Amino acid sequence: MALVGKNIVLGVTGSIAAYKAADIGSQLTRLGASVHCVMTREATEIIGPITLQTLSRNPVATDLWREGNGWEPGHIELADKADLFLVAPATANIIACFAHGLAPDMLTSVYLATLAPVIIAPAMNGKMYRHPATQANIKLLRERGHHFIEPQKGGMLACGYEGEGKLAPVEEIVTRVGAFFS
Repeated sequence: MALVGKNIVLGVTGSIAAYKAADIGSQLTRLGASVHCVMTREATEIIGPITLQTLSRNPVATDLWREGNGWEPGHIELADKADLFLVAPATANIIACFAHGLAPDMLTSVYLATLAPVIIAPAMNGKMYRHPATQANIKLLRERGHHFIEPQKGGMLACGYEGEGKLAPVEEIVTRVGAFFS
């Protein structure tokens, strides 16, 4: 599975699973993709941007008000260059923002500006995942043509509960991205 020449925007949100984005970005980069990470403020509380920058070999966008140095706004530039917009992990909050067109930060602004296909890998407490509001938002995004990589069922979640909500395995996410381009 070669991803040479593909530009992937990797959105990282404030799920405890944010640390797995380092492995996702690293594996996609090794497969030849140009990975451009965009982190929410909450994600930076879990994993530092320098980790993702080093593994992706590209600057990491974290702040809508501190965009690039060129004439074009950074969120538009990232949105335009994306061949794929991948969010892993995706919290209930970011899924709600996407579903309702809210753009309070860099990640949601890139999302609203991109025409690239979207793959979302949710990761959250199982009750939050099963909540009718979250399920309605996921349904709406599916209707808009977005693809989802379902969270794992079973096993212990970071919150101490067992059940669904755990981020899909990194290998599955990377394989699904590769299959998308096949």
